[in-house]
Amino acid sequence: MNHSHAQLESFLAGARAGVGASDLHGSVTGYLCGGGAAAHGELLKALELDVEEGEPRRQLEARLEDLVLECRAALDDAQLGFQPLLPDAARPLPERADALVEWCRGFLGGFGLAHARQAGDLTAEGSEVLHDFGTIAGSELSCGESEEDERSLMEVSEFVRVGALVLHAEIAGRRADSTSPGRGVN
Repeated sequence: MNHSHAQLESFLAGARAGVGASDLHGSVTGYLCGGGAAAHGELLKALELDVEEGEPRRQLEARLEDLVLECRAALDDAQLGFQPLLPDAARPLPERADALVEWCRGFLGGFGLAHARQAGDLTAEGSEVLHDFGTIAGSELSCGESEEDERSLMEVSEFVRVGALVLHAEIAGRRADSTSPGRGVN
């Protein structure tokens, strides 16, 4: 099931998950990019999401499993088709800018929870990407509805998209190197 931002936002609100769609997608993406892996049903705990027991929790766990599969497939896509889950382009520009900030916050949280740095230091490029994500996450992107603002948001969104792919490739490459025959653990 491919999630749209609006569908996931509606579902999360109904489940009273206390997290928005962009934040959650960023968290899942960051967790995966950071090398995180959680057994079925453990992702809520790994991402430290507090959801009431019973049916709402089961539904959210199922939705998260789908989201993980989608994120993993997109991050592994040879065509580099990964996209952060953000509101549709028809939504107001300030709303989309806020969602990008939330996505970066979620990404950093998920990446940190995966303990990626325990596997070794990041390259200078990977560290710079994380630093820039932190700058975006700590920002309040002010924008109107001008064409220039639209272009700027598209550029920042593209940077975030590529940055996530860079970090994913870096961590995935490190894991592959450490598990290759004849290679030691880094």
